Amino acid sequence: MSTTRLPFPLWSLAPRSTTSNSICAQCRRSFASSSVLRSGHNRWSKIKHEKGAADRKKNMQRSTFSKNLALFSKLYGPDPNLNSQLASMIAAAKKAKSLQDPERSARTVLTRITVTAGMPKANIDVAIARGQGKSASGAGLESITLEVMMPPSVALVIDVETESKQRALQDLRKIFKKHNSTLTSTAFLFTRLGRTLLRGKGGDFDEVLMQALEAGAEDVEQDENGDIVLWTQPNMTHQAAQNLSKVLPTEILSSEIIWSPATDTIKLDNAEEATAMGNFLVALRDYADVSSIYANAERGAVSEEVWSVVEENLDG
Repeated sequence: MSTTRLPFPLWSLAPRSTTSNSICAQCRRSFASSSVLRSGHNRWSKIKHEKGAADRKKNMQRSTFSKNLALFSKLYGPDPNLNSQLASMIAAAKKAKSLQDPERSARTVLTRITVTAGMPKANIDVAIARGQGKSASGAGLESITLEVMMPPSVALVIDVETESKQRALQDLRKIFKKHNSTLTSTAFLFTRLGRTLLRGKGGDFDEVLMQALEAGAEDVEQDENGDIVLWTQPNMTHQAAQNLSKVLPTEILSSEIIWSPATDTIKLDNAEEATAMGNFLVALRDYADVSSIYANAERGAVSEEVWSVVEENLDG
C-alpha cells in the first residue's frame, strides 16, 4: 500500500474561521489600566512633592519659633509670667498654622483643609530650657562648632548644642558620610559677628544710629523692611540688644552670633549639586541638637525651587 505525500499539510484544508481574533474583556481592562496607573502615579508623586515642601516649611516655622523662644528666655528669663515677650512668643508658637495639607486636599474637591502646625508643649519647653543653657531634663548643654566641606567646594560651619558631645559627633558623622561631606577646617573662611534685629518704628534714623553706637554697636543698618540691624563684636551682642531696647520703644526680633563669609562665596550653578546640598541641610535641620548652619554658598544658575530648599535651611 503506497502513501501519497501531499505538498501541504492537511490542516490547511480545514475551513478557516471567518471571525476576527478578539481580546476578552478582562485582557482589555488590563491593557487599558496602564494609563490609569501612570496617571495615578503622577498624581501621588505631585502630592508627595507638595507635602514634602509643606513639611519643610512647617519645620522651618518651628525652628524660627524655637530660636525666638530660646532668645527671649536667655534675655529676660524663663518664666513667662515675668517675661511678657516670652509669653507672647509661646502663644504665637501654640497657635501657628501651616498651609493646606496636599494629601488631604487631594481627597476633597471643594474644601481646602488647613492643619494646625502649632508647636507641641514639649518642644516649647525644650526651647525655653535651651535659652538657659540646659536640656529639658535640666542637664547642662555643651556647645560644639563643626567645620565641613561638601561639593562643589562649599564650606559650612555648624553650631551644635547637646547633652553629649560624643553622641552628637557620632550621629552627625553618619550624616556627613551619607551626604558626601567631610570634616575639615573651614572657619578661616568666615568672620564671627554679632547681629541683632530690632523692629523699626519710623522716626529719625540718625538718632537711632547714635543711640545704637552708645549701646555698644559697631555698625547700624536699616533693612528693606525698615527694621534696624545692629552689628557688634560677638561678646557684646546680647548686651547691646538689651541696652538699646531700654532706650528705644521697640522690640528685639532676633539676636545671634553668626558666621559670615569672609571671602568670595561659591555659586551653585549645577542643579544636582544644589539639590544634594539642600538634602544635606534638611538632614542637619532634622537633627535636634543642631542650632545653626552657615555656608559660603550663593545662588547661581539654578531654579528658584531648588535654591529655596538651600536658602530656607541656612542661617545668616
